[in-house]
Amino acid sequence: MDRTKRVDNLREVMKEKHLDTAVIFNFENQFYFSGLKAITYSRPIIMVVEQTKESLIIPSLEEKHAGEKTDAALHIYHEVEGRGSTDYHELFDEVMDGIEGDKVGIEFGSLPAELASSIQEKGHDLIDIQGDIVRMRAIKSDEEIDMIKESGKLVSGALKHTLEHSEAGKSELEIDYHGNQYLFEEISKNHTDSTLDYFVMSPSGIERTNMPHVFSNTRKLEMGDAIIHSRQVGLNGYRAECERTYFIGGPTEEQEKAFNVMLEAHLAALDFIKAGVTAKAVNQAALDVIKEAGYDAYVSHRTGHGIGIGQHEEPSLRFDNDLVLEPGMVFCVEPGIYIPGVGGFRHSDTVVLTQNGAEIITEYPRDLESMIIK
Repeated sequence: MDRTKRVDNLREVMKEKHLDTAVIFNFENQFYFSGLKAITYSRPIIMVVEQTKESLIIPSLEEKHAGEKTDAALHIYHEVEGRGSTDYHELFDEVMDGIEGDKVGIEFGSLPAELASSIQEKGHDLIDIQGDIVRMRAIKSDEEIDMIKESGKLVSGALKHTLEHSEAGKSELEIDYHGNQYLFEEISKNHTDSTLDYFVMSPSGIERTNMPHVFSNTRKLEMGDAIIHSRQVGLNGYRAECERTYFIGGPTEEQEKAFNVMLEAHLAALDFIKAGVTAKAVNQAALDVIKEAGYDAYVSHRTGHGIGIGQHEEPSLRFDNDLVLEPGMVFCVEPGIYIPGVGGFRHSDTVVLTQNGAEIITEYPRDLESMIIK
């Protein structure tokens, strides 16, 4: 991954905004610019980018890891007495004391207020660069897209293994296991020295499928249940998502009708999305189908979101986003309908925008007949 080019792009933004320094606190942005994806827990990492150098303020237990991933100057804080500074605030002050210029770029939505205040106390003005970084990350490189596509294959396979091992009497956690086991074995066999991060949830039954985001639990599947099985897989830091709504035994008449409206809306958005249209127009393409069927009162979220390093990234496929979509953007398309007393219904697929349209990189049947587990 060409981190140098990314930092150079950031420095171009800094020049345009007359900034000599940028402070990067968001851990996804730190990975984007440095290649370091640390397990931070309660130990903050702060990245400082100047025109001629980069610095990382980092805990000692991440020193070796950082040294393998980045050429940035490391400023180490410790938790053991007598080995040097034990306070990252001190190190941050030292680094900031050495910078030039009166304007510092920060992510307004990420940098803690105490650190922002300490920069201002040194006489610097704070300039928001969060939107600039969002725009940089929104257009994926060929290498990033290749990794997302590989995650798309893996997440589709994991979803397949869960759905095909689902049956009444198994818990949500038990059906998740089958897809998880597939991931562990497949990545261990075919992806040397790779990392995996994943998310899975399988809310089942009328009440739980009406909660769009809820962790899997020990509820056992019953005949007649609807399940929304949702998965994300991140291979070496880059993610794809696939979701399917399916049934144990079969849907009721009301559920079948709602499912088919959701499916039509999902396919309408997938057919419509491409470079050159606006984000809100994609949202509207799905919503038009849902409104036509009289289900618009049961919509509680946008039609989709960006994905890549983060589980949810900008741009968002929302009613108020006028952004014109571009090749290299990657989205999850996931219109949903949630009807009290009937159930929730949502499919999701990951798409890569190209010069010629949109490539769906997750694949599993979507039609009702394929979504019924006999």
